[in-house]
Amino acid sequence: MSQHNYDQELTPEIREKMRKNLIYVGIFSIMMLFAGLSSGYIVSAGDSFWVKYDFPLAFYISTVLIVLSSIILFFGIRAAQKGNPGILKIIIPLTFVLGIGFAYFQCKGYGQLFDNGSNPVNHIMVSEGRYGSYYELEVDGKYMEIDGNDYLIAGKIISDKQKKEVGAFAKQFVNITKSNSASITGLNKYTLRYKHQVVSYHDNKLFVQDTIPLQNVDLIRLEDFSIHLRDGRGDFFHHGKLGKDFRIYYKNRELQYKDRTLYYGGQPLPVPLQNKIEGASDTATAYLYILTALHLLHILVTLIFVLRASIRSFSDKLAVDNFLPARILAIFWHFLGALWIYLLLFLLFIH
Repeated sequence: MSQHNYDQELTPEIREKMRKNLIYVGIFSIMMLFAGLSSGYIVSAGDSFWVKYDFPLAFYISTVLIVLSSIILFFGIRAAQKGNPGILKIIIPLTFVLGIGFAYFQCKGYGQLFDNGSNPVNHIMVSEGRYGSYYELEVDGKYMEIDGNDYLIAGKIISDKQKKEVGAFAKQFVNITKSNSASITGLNKYTLRYKHQVVSYHDNKLFVQDTIPLQNVDLIRLEDFSIHLRDGRGDFFHHGKLGKDFRIYYKNRELQYKDRTLYYGGQPLPVPLQNKIEGASDTATAYLYILTALHLLHILVTLIFVLRASIRSFSDKLAVDNFLPARILAIFWHFLGALWIYLLLFLLFIH
């Protein structure tokens, strides 16, 4: 017996029950997935350094869009059941458009996070290439210092324009181990120091004490150093000021930062913890990307079915069994909206 004939022999009540059960099984599976990830998030935060920061505005805009789409879909189906099936020609495509808007602003939110240094593969603190560990910079004969992510000359924070100029100078050294250094410029304005000794440049090579060429390991350190300056980074991968734009916690206690030193419980961070945070990945941000990206993936897959339903809305195919196809789609769409609200609240109150 073909599947089509088999479906025709089933009563509308049985067909509805079967399709709803399939949807509920899928919903339950997704709930278990996100419950596991949420639990992992909480457990991981217990004994790790954890970064917390504000969500990008785009995430809140996407929330409004998915809530609005769910409300419109709910009342649209009710209106269709009450004798106005033509409204689905507007409601289903509108849901699709709002869903696309949700995905767009989610991606825009990722871009804002990335621009703020919230990258899922970054560390929390700069260790390799940290300013002052090996290399330092003088600007017009004055030492440049680092305070958090601020660059200071003569005790004053330099302008964004000056910071970009420093980054442009440093960019020349980003691939110094692989490229010819003949094009290096700006050494009349900027003085590079390696272990407090001036780095000179001649014969297409870099030297200390004007005669000792920098070795490969020194050049690798210079590359790491230059990448951070190019990206406007100081001691932290997250942009902005610690304690204002982002915060670092250990065992639910916030760390303080002063004179390039982290403090825990009013005391300088012990050496073992200092070593730990220098090698610590930004697990908090990695979890944020995983949770939200998995949800976005489910949204994108569901949008394929919403698009299909939008096309079918211009025929009578959605009116089958009291608009069962539309109602089944709406159940899953409402669930994804509720799941996003849960994720947003979970991350807001815990992240």
